[in-house]
Amino acid sequence: MAKVRGAIVVDTERCKGCNLCVVACPTKVIELNDIVNGKGYHPAFPARHEDCTGCMNCATVCPDMCITVYRLKPQK
Repeated sequence: MAKVRGAIVVDTERCKGCNLCVVACPTKVIELNDIVNGKGYHPAFPARHEDCTGCMNCATVCPDMCITVYRLKPQK
């Protein structure tokens, strides 16, 4: 069975850096950024795109709905 691949996009201006997505990610893809956004928060960002499985845990726990998850179809 092919490994499911995923990708996430974080709206960094909406993210308040609550860290819930970082804790919820089973493959440790997400980290908090060192830079701050316009609101003064350290937003989340995908540090390791290649490890994302598209499980959607991060988007489910995000209280501000600033994470979009994409699932990539495995090529035959």
